[in-house]
Amino acid sequence: MPLKIAILSTDTSIYTTKRLEEVALKKGHSVSVINHLKCNIEVDNEGPKLYYNGQYLDGFQAVIPRIGASVTFYGTAVVRQFEMMKVFSIADSRAIVHARDKLRCCQLLSKFEIGQPKTVFTNYSKNVEHVVQSAGGTPVVLKLLQESKRIGVVLAEDKAAAESVLEAFNGVKARVIVQEYIPEAKGTDVRVLVVGGEVVAAMKRFTKNRDFQSNTAKRKKSQPVNLSEAEKDVAIRAAKALKLGVAGVHLIQSKRGPLVLEVNSSPSLKELESVTKLDIASKIIEYIEKEVQE
Repeated sequence: MPLKIAILSTDTSIYTTKRLEEVALKKGHSVSVINHLKCNIEVDNEGPKLYYNGQYLDGFQAVIPRIGASVTFYGTAVVRQFEMMKVFSIADSRAIVHARDKLRCCQLLSKFEIGQPKTVFTNYSKNVEHVVQSAGGTPVVLKLLQESKRIGVVLAEDKAAAESVLEAFNGVKARVIVQEYIPEAKGTDVRVLVVGGEVVAAMKRFTKNRDFQSNTAKRKKSQPVNLSEAEKDVAIRAAKALKLGVAGVHLIQSKRGPLVLEVNSSPSLKELESVTKLDIASKIIEYIEKEVQE
């Protein structure tokens, strides 16, 4: 059955947006790329409505949110409106918010006993020495809760540096989590894409000079990787814990097994498809078809 699908994206030229649109159209579906920042949300006793580009949006069976971190509030409000209109979303509004909130994400992973680096968060505690020790001692990683594209991630290699950075962040009332540094990861992480509770693609990323931020532009190369059963299990459980139908799960290896660094509610397909040579976009559209038509 042909579906009417909305892709929420601010830029039609983005690789992931183009690929999802291309595949959905090829499968016979109707697709509209909608700039969620230009939608009007209307709420009254006649029910929820979305007004966009001179008309009301209706008749959609599915929505694919591609919500940027800087516009999470309004973007998730639009997703929530679609949900109220009984439209299936591959990432519901609450799941997007939980994935974007680093602390909430860590709390959910902990609730379901999913491995992650030790993490500490305080309300500007002056006892910074105890905070550092609670995260396993130096070196430690400090992350701003509102960081974007890894801006605001600091590696403090010794006690004095850690305490100095923490005190500086506290002084400007910047919310920070302190996280255990995993030396055995050696600047390498694994990116896993989970769709509908199944791992559909994975790649390993290496960084120059064993840089601890394997999320940065300094990475040297990426390659496909065959995951262990433990890695698959952790990635699937992490996506389930965040209640995400489609999730990018970032893992690192440690002496105690795979650990989750981050769960992404709007994972990019560009590098994953390029490295793995897999048609991941089709897997996402097939997931939507299954969920909507059941």
